[in-house]
Amino acid sequence: QVHLVESGGGLVQAGGSLRLSCAASGRTFSSYAMGWFRQAPGKEREFVAAISWSGGDTYYADSVKGRFTISRDNAKNTVYLQMNSLKPVDTAVYYCAADAEGYSDRLYEYDYWGQGTQVTVSS
Repeated sequence: QVHLVESGGGLVQAGGSLRLSCAASGRTFSSYAMGWFRQAPGKEREFVAAISWSGGDTYYADSVKGRFTISRDNAKNTVYLQMNSLKPVDTAVYYCAADAEGYSDRLYEYDYWGQGTQVTVSS
């Protein structure tokens, strides 16, 4: 069992930066691949980024590639999402998720989800 809690969301102007954190409980955090997803009002939840259990492999949606960076610190049971050059279209609730099988861009492959943190980018 993994319990996930996101933090770091907020209101930022276009072009600004935010760093999201996702703290995980449980001693098996390092065995899970982790992902970030987001859901804008009226839209489906979509993949943002994922990272392997070791942190050696990362994967990004085309819409955030070059602007967002996913990383993890297994000693702190935490995964991060550094978001730079933010745009109004990045406005959404951001969720972290844990995948026991390996990193993926598919929602249904993730086993545990956090409650989400709101990111709002003003123009």
